[in-house]
Amino acid sequence: MSDFDPYKDRDGGLATQEAKPKLKRPPLYKVILLNDDFTPMDFVIEILMDFFAMSEEKATQVMLQVHTQGVGVCGMYSKDVAETKVYIVNDYSREHHHPLMCSMEEV
Repeated sequence: MSDFDPYKDRDGGLATQEAKPKLKRPPLYKVILLNDDFTPMDFVIEILMDFFAMSEEKATQVMLQVHTQGVGVCGMYSKDVAETKVYIVNDYSREHHHPLMCSMEEV
């Protein structure tokens, strides 16, 4: 018969401590709108209000930033959410025959 006893302490008196996993937040991505010379300002405001839940005032500020600086930040999201927003905005713009482009970059 074996000398194995499942209830006997077999670590030789050593204290063991469970290691807590080191978790970190996933990286955030900026969703940005790129300026073009053809998309109407009202359409940009509509996109910002509908897809990014901005107030009309905030959407107007971002639209003016896109218009004057060439790019405007719509928000910061996890990678999956940012990719989805970029896809939805670009698809919606194409459906309405506007060249407005949305992209994302890591913060």
